[in-house]
Amino acid sequence: MGRAAEYDYLAQKRATVTGQYPAAIILSCIDSRAPAEIVMDIPIGDSFNARIAGNLISTEVLGSMEFACAVAGAKVVMVMGHTSCGAIKGAIDKADLGHLTGLVDRIAPAVAETQFLGERTSSNQAFVDEVAKTHVRRTIATIREQSRVLSALENQGKIRVVGSMYHLSGGRVEMLS
Repeated sequence: MGRAAEYDYLAQKRATVTGQYPAAIILSCIDSRAPAEIVMDIPIGDSFNARIAGNLISTEVLGSMEFACAVAGAKVVMVMGHTSCGAIKGAIDKADLGHLTGLVDRIAPAVAETQFLGERTSSNQAFVDEVAKTHVRRTIATIREQSRVLSALENQGKIRVVGSMYHLSGGRVEMLS
């Protein structure tokens, strides 16, 4: 059992009332099995957390990341994908369902870009997970391309932009290069 079982959340909430100084901003998926702050055993007040299906970047998320780093002093931007991601499977299958269609269409380039020998279907878990890794890397590239604020902070050595994959089976967080 992790430290989370030992946390006094009420005390943590009280301790953060007067301000916040999170060390990181984590962009992760909405998957109910992968809440970044719990997965990584991070107490209240130590990380900003943005969650969207498929850990997609948007102008709103970029603005939130810029606030986290340039204003609130976070030192790490982490994009965390996860294994067995439904949004990734939807992109592979070209899901067609209201607003979900536009969301998975934005992940589709990662499907095409993923180098993989073998069955390229959503039923092949190894392929799904490789696409998820490709998508994390593409998201990091997008952050660097679209945010001059974050790019400048990274180039000055004030922040790091990193990628990771959470493995649902076993609970390991793998850092991606």
